[in-house]
Amino acid sequence: MIFIAVKFTVRAAERDNWLPAVDAFTLATRQEPGNLFFEWSYSVENPDQFVLLEAFADEEAGVAHVNSDHFKAAIDTMSELVAEIPEIINVQVPGDDWSRMAEVTPRNR
Repeated sequence: MIFIAVKFTVRAAERDNWLPAVDAFTLATRQEPGNLFFEWSYSVENPDQFVLLEAFADEEAGVAHVNSDHFKAAIDTMSELVAEIPEIINVQVPGDDWSRMAEVTPRNR
C-alpha cells in the first residue's frame, strides 16, 4: 500500500475552520475505491497543526486520488488556510491495513 502522513500547519485564525473546510474532501476520498483509510488528528504540541494519515491500495489508486476533482478543489482550499508548506512522508509499504503492535496489550484490572 501507499502510506502518506502529512502535517498541515494552519493559520491560527483558521484553526476552527480547517476540519469543516476539508470535510467534503475527506468524505469524497474515503469513497474512492482504492482508499484504505483517511484519518485526521491534531498535534497536542501545536494546536495549529493537523495530521493526516492516509493509505491507498496501490500506485494506481494514488494517481486516481491526486487527479480527482475533489483533490484539486481541496488543494485550492487548503492553500488559503495553511501558514506554511505542509510536511509529507509518502512511502510504499507491505500490507493493506494497520498491523497490531505486539509490545502493548491491555492488562486485566
